[in-house]
Amino acid sequence: MSNDPFGGMNELVRKQAEAMQAIFGELLPDGEPQIPTADAEQWQETAAQLKALWSSIQTQQASAKLPFAQMIDPALWLDFAKQWYAAMPLTDPAKQKALWDESTALWQGVMAQYSNGSMPKDGEPDLPRKDRRFADPKWRSHPAFALIHQTYLMLAERVEAMVDEVEGLDKSKREQLRFATRTMVEAMSPANIPLANPVVLDRTLETKGQNLVRGMKHLLTDLKKGQLTHTDPEAFELGKNLATTPGKVVHETPLYQLIQYTPTTPKVMETPLVIFPPWLNRFYILDLNEKKSFVRWAVEQGVTVFVASWKSADSSMKDVIWDDYIRAQIDAIDHIRDRLKAPAVHTIGYCVAGTTLAATLAVLAERGEADKVKSATFFTAQVDFSRAGELNNFIGDKQIAAIESLTNDGYLDGRYLALTFNLLRSSDLIWNYVVNNYMLGEDYPAFDLLHWNGDVTNLPGKWHGDYLRDLYRDNKLVQPGVLSADGTPIDLTRVKTPSYIQAGKEDHIAPAKSVFKMIDQFSGPVDFVLAGSGHIAGVVNPPSSGKYQYWTNDADCTSLREFIEGANETPGSWWPHWIEWLKGHGDKEIAITGKRKPGGRGDKVIEDAPGRYVKTR
Repeated sequence: MSNDPFGGMNELVRKQAEAMQAIFGELLPDGEPQIPTADAEQWQETAAQLKALWSSIQTQQASAKLPFAQMIDPALWLDFAKQWYAAMPLTDPAKQKALWDESTALWQGVMAQYSNGSMPKDGEPDLPRKDRRFADPKWRSHPAFALIHQTYLMLAERVEAMVDEVEGLDKSKREQLRFATRTMVEAMSPANIPLANPVVLDRTLETKGQNLVRGMKHLLTDLKKGQLTHTDPEAFELGKNLATTPGKVVHETPLYQLIQYTPTTPKVMETPLVIFPPWLNRFYILDLNEKKSFVRWAVEQGVTVFVASWKSADSSMKDVIWDDYIRAQIDAIDHIRDRLKAPAVHTIGYCVAGTTLAATLAVLAERGEADKVKSATFFTAQVDFSRAGELNNFIGDKQIAAIESLTNDGYLDGRYLALTFNLLRSSDLIWNYVVNNYMLGEDYPAFDLLHWNGDVTNLPGKWHGDYLRDLYRDNKLVQPGVLSADGTPIDLTRVKTPSYIQAGKEDHIAPAKSVFKMIDQFSGPVDFVLAGSGHIAGVVNPPSSGKYQYWTNDADCTSLREFIEGANETPGSWWPHWIEWLKGHGDKEIAITGKRKPGGRGDKVIEDAPGRYVKTR
């Protein structure tokens, strides 16, 4: 075996290349493609445009110290590939022979369906593997492209299966290798290579290369802003067609603004509701537009709704830690109670803000102030991180040190976090847009959810590091008294507040199995609901959409599997189930007077919703 770490795989690739060259030599037309004389001048102009743009891209990439420029750095991927290859059992001659034999059988099976290098006479070929990246008929219209994508899918299956054959790895290391393998395999898809993608080739011929010119312009723009663009940046404006529910900012601190929404019903529930969205993202995921807005819907149900709008971190927040977010939640609760002369509030915590809400409830319980919160609802939130899913791939000591090295002026640029979440679904959120934006040169769609996804929020560096170490890596929150906040020890078992816990069946950020474990920590009554779909669509699912479903189970279940086995499925949104649960806590309805309507006579407010904080980058 050669000392070259890629020796074994190089030999396999060489054999495959020779075989495919022999096949394609018979299938593809002889000679160089001929460009019509009438189009030659336009092609030359396109070539000149591409050359100029490529020079600009190289200059921009060399000077950029931003997440997106780093992601497309070839040196980074080569180093990553070498480390990955060293861990995988690819140098085993027996495995190489088996892979070669399977490749040959696959090629023969595919070629047998084509006659004289063309589409089968009886219609579509019956190819063994299907994938939506290759759904366009052009991938099957010619045997060359059929062989390319079928070979890739076969190799992807085998390489990903090898993760289970690597010896000497504990469970967490194996999952990290599985994630790394999938990430690299998705990056190597022939769909991402212009000369191997028939859809891109056809578009290039059709537009005489102008698709590539537009694509390079898109790439240059993204390099300058350090972030992949998913949607038309000019299509949305906060307060105009996003975050449009009427309301006022009634309170603010250096960490958050508190928004109160204007009532739309003659009477409202006596107990107000405060929503704590994750500070990793902008709050308006819960107020995207009139049809999707959870905030607007809750207001229409007769609830007095408040939302915390977290400030995107800057250098002034370099010393912000978890204690500050817990103090902020308590401050919001106290301000609302004082403002409306209400004895208690209902609360919602979404994702990481739900984790913090659980700690806040524990702190209040320890201080004898638990009665300030009448109920707590958790959207896709975790407190026990032992089964926290794919984000656990980023919590090793080396990964945490690398993340902390990116912190600048006391905060972590939100574009790094956006890239991390995009990598969790890189085929859908990265490579799909690389093909559409850069290769096909397509115009950006106007999609509010993708606009929100790209509207990043900076994080306090010190707190982010503590969060990864204390919660994800060391799982301290479920260890009574190990963590504290504002001088008060945190013991989740002291929480007796009635709780409604919602999880997403397909959530890859806060897996349902992990969310379910919250039940084991609280001492009070808990209602668990499993919603269809994932981390976002499973939450933002208004009744009017008629989408998905949810599952309930009144039995005392000890595991998510047991819950599902005995659950009742209900079509549609879980929101009506939640509002019925909320109103079941003895709330009476009261008339709208005084500060129940923000900005009324004698009410001093700061500004209109959605406020300044959500607009700062």
